[in-house]
Amino acid sequence: MDLKRYLQTEAARLGFLSARVAATAPALPMGHYDNFLAAGWAGEMDWLTTGRDARAEIDTLLPGARSVLVLAFDYTRALPPDPGGLTGRVASYAWGRDYHNYVLRRVRKLQAALRLHAPAVGSYSSVDSRPVFERAWAARAGVGFVGRNACQILPGESSRFFLATLSLTAELEPDAPLDDHCGRCRRCVDACPTGAILPNGGLVATRCISYLTIEADAPCPEALRPLLGRWVFGCDDCQDVCPHQRERDDDGELPSNVWLDLPQLLSQSDEAQMARFLGSPLRRAAGQRLRRNAAYVLGNLGDRAAIPALEAASREVGVVGDAAEWALSRIREP
Repeated sequence: MDLKRYLQTEAARLGFLSARVAATAPALPMGHYDNFLAAGWAGEMDWLTTGRDARAEIDTLLPGARSVLVLAFDYTRALPPDPGGLTGRVASYAWGRDYHNYVLRRVRKLQAALRLHAPAVGSYSSVDSRPVFERAWAARAGVGFVGRNACQILPGESSRFFLATLSLTAELEPDAPLDDHCGRCRRCVDACPTGAILPNGGLVATRCISYLTIEADAPCPEALRPLLGRWVFGCDDCQDVCPHQRERDDDGELPSNVWLDLPQLLSQSDEAQMARFLGSPLRRAAGQRLRRNAAYVLGNLGDRAAIPALEAASREVGVVGDAAEWALSRIREP
């Protein structure tokens, strides 16, 4: 069995949805990436600038890299019933354990199998935490195509999958990229509450609800706060309307952290939240950002039952107090 087929077989055994190969030459085109940075759309995500050169040249991470094995791990789940009340919604990728850990464990097992099968082949693994341009490699390998919403989409299947890469010093036969399948569809453009998705494709990250609720430390621009709706961490709106999403199966196992109790979230200390969300992607925003988001969503719900929790939070100095004051003004406005 040749190395490519061996790795694909092992990847399937480890639960990956897809495993395809991209050649490292020619170098990745970085024009769109550089335009994104130049426009200021990265906002507070400074690592996108500092890691730019490493993303452009995989050799800086693995000298002699010839191929990139791109892996997709499905996280599609059925949305549990809305409990209503003073609750906020979490993006589906964050319902369970932190994908950086459990997907990387699978990649490391694949790496270990590679060392046994072909000990002379060097490798470098990544799962969304190293300066690797996973989405561009996935597009080159044909794992999916880049949709208008900037998500990687597997036609007729899903965009709800995590990407991982295993860069290799071996030259494997590359797979062909996929054609664009968006066509004239603009459902994601129309569904985005904040207008973050450009009609011709591309994402203004600083207007994206995922950026505003997870990455940004600064207060959300006041004009955008009502547009957050009930999203307290991330957003799935552009994926929910995509016609390439297959029907989600309910496997009978209810995921955690789908709907969050907002007054409880708002009243928890930063330390308590860090402990509560240990091992969850929610830990990335735990503390002031999650409490700030909880206040925004309570303001959007407009339920007077939230007033006591918001009044307590409004006495704080900083982004949480500012968010609580804004929410109170929304609820109390005539």
